Amino acid sequence: MIPGAIVQARTGSTRLPGKILKELPYGSGITVLEQVIRRLQRCREFSAVIIATTTAPEDDAVVKAVESCGAAWFRGSSEDVLARYHGAAVRFGIDPVVRVTSDCPCIDPGVVDRCVAEFHKRGVDYLSNTLRRTFPHGLDVEVFSFNALDTAHREARAKPEREHVTPFIIQSEERFSRVLVEANEDETGPNVRVTLDTDEDYALLCVVFDALYDGTPFFGAKAITRLFKEKPYLHLINRRVVQKKIFGSLEEEYEEAIRVLELQDLHRMVAYLRDGRTRLKSKR
Repeated sequence: MIPGAIVQARTGSTRLPGKILKELPYGSGITVLEQVIRRLQRCREFSAVIIATTTAPEDDAVVKAVESCGAAWFRGSSEDVLARYHGAAVRFGIDPVVRVTSDCPCIDPGVVDRCVAEFHKRGVDYLSNTLRRTFPHGLDVEVFSFNALDTAHREARAKPEREHVTPFIIQSEERFSRVLVEANEDETGPNVRVTLDTDEDYALLCVVFDALYDGTPFFGAKAITRLFKEKPYLHLINRRVVQKKIFGSLEEEYEEAIRVLELQDLHRMVAYLRDGRTRLKSKR
């Protein structure tokens, strides 16, 4: 078994179809996915980079892009991403697994290497830099043992646990040891969003790459957070974009729905929902 990165990638995004094949920098002919692969190929703690895509015909384009970068690929279920990850890990003998998503073209090789090194040093089952948010969104890294992935694959049943790979591991604190890697002071930016889910995200990423890419194509966390401190108006470009989350309860999901509606100034609907919940509680 060897350490390696497995990157989930497909063209069928719900909010921005084909997002990973968009050009970045704009007009460069380089895709978002290629930027992710190139950055991971600079990591020193592992050499294997596998793109886990789907068997859908539209993802033939993903395989073509991967092959042009000299990376490996695996094709599996479009819905059961946990099974896709497990299949890729088995096929290529990956342990531990470094999980990165294909919509993070600013992923920092230095941060990834730090996470992998800390995983080995601490001897845990699971490590992440997102258990508590200190890094910018888009520099997310998870590292976990094949044993943890295998257990999750065999035992996870709930739909969110199959769609998002690591919820079963994260929520089973009594079974899997885990540790958090936090950002250094000059890397801290929990309110910075440089991941790609929407048109607004893409516009911001184009601005970021225009500002930082020339001369330093593999700019990292320090350069990103410094840029946002120097130009705080960049936050405005995608400030209304809602980060996807996995909720532990209906109450948490309800509160998030209220927050999203408030962002869109749908105040009457907010009042209606809050009033309905109050009436429901009074009948209990």
